[in-house]
Amino acid sequence: MADCFQGRNNSLGFIRLILASAVVVSHASVLGFGEKEFGHGFSHGQTDLGKISVYGFFVLSGILVTRSGKRLPPGRFLWHRALRLLPGLWVCLAVTAFVVAPLLYWTQHSGLGGFWDHSRGPFDYLGSNWAVAPLQNDVAGVIAHSRNDGLGHSPSIDAALWSLRYEVFCYFGVALLAVTGALTRARPVVLLVAVVLGCYAIAPALQERFWAGPADSSYALSFEIFPVMGKFDPDVLIYLAFAFAVGAVVESYRRHIPVSDPLGVLALLVFLGTVFFGYFFVVGIPAFAYLLLWLAIRLPGRFRRVGARNDLSYGVYIYGFVVQQTLTALDFARWGFWSYLVMSLAGSLAVAAASWHLVEKPAMRLKDLGRAHTVRTAPQSAQPAPPGEPETAFADAGRDRTLAESGSRTG
Repeated sequence: MADCFQGRNNSLGFIRLILASAVVVSHASVLGFGEKEFGHGFSHGQTDLGKISVYGFFVLSGILVTRSGKRLPPGRFLWHRALRLLPGLWVCLAVTAFVVAPLLYWTQHSGLGGFWDHSRGPFDYLGSNWAVAPLQNDVAGVIAHSRNDGLGHSPSIDAALWSLRYEVFCYFGVALLAVTGALTRARPVVLLVAVVLGCYAIAPALQERFWAGPADSSYALSFEIFPVMGKFDPDVLIYLAFAFAVGAVVESYRRHIPVSDPLGVLALLVFLGTVFFGYFFVVGIPAFAYLLLWLAIRLPGRFRRVGARNDLSYGVYIYGFVVQQTLTALDFARWGFWSYLVMSLAGSLAVAAASWHLVEKPAMRLKDLGRAHTVRTAPQSAQPAPPGEPETAFADAGRDRTLAESGSRTG
């Protein structure tokens, strides 16, 4: 895989965009029409299209973030991660609180009286959610006032943000492995972490082949690391960390993983088979991981241009739920599912494009802030780097650029 999976010579950007869009598609049936998410019936309640997409995000993040952790000092690594995640999130929260919520409140109450000084108003929303955990789900009751309350839980204007704190937890795990040298000098430790997480994850699934996964677990055993990041459900953390660790193993052992078309087809069959016949959480997630990588390598070249320079996947993920809740609150779902879905995807992509060009991409230009730049004179006998490859370890603009710095999502 190391020979086929280099730099931007893959379709990861396209796959990430598809995964983010699949979350929007999956939520359309719930938010617009109060039905189960796509795939819930096909999987016999194990999972659905949205959750599968989130697992796919964590697998790909495991690859890209581990790659970043291997080549950057821990402090610089965390700085890059913060730049990729936080500016986009903070602007999303501000847009939600000061643009979307007032609009919905105005349509519901014919004015803004009581909005700004509401006990759970826009400023409270920003203050509660800035540290990647949605501690306040609604803004001035605009979602509770509508007929739809999200995914069957407490009313939420952007429930997709729930996965971000788990992603950040995995970032700190990579930083810890980088500090200890495990990423570069003790790769078996990465494999051991994945095996331990996998053993814990498959135990309940072996007892019930249609086990519905961590979504059914309660918060009785939840814990806090930092209060601003909210409570972590240990079961959810284990399963998402397992998917992330599978990606980390792929990155750590990519020189030993074959790229095989028969294996790719087999991974597809195993993935679909486990979703339908059961044991998805036993072997379905690793099979899905190989399937995503195989597709990233084997898809035609035109797909490799998608997301190579403009990565809209994160924006689609964090804004998609807000767009759909807005459409629902304004009763656009009355025009039917397909019209609602088209408006959801078009709106999410439009806002994601604005987020990328106005917020996320400019923020990433700060990734080298504070780094001393030195110019080295190469010996006369030195061979130039191959076309498209960087001259130094940190000259990642031509190789990893956007993809290696992408976080996740997902959501």
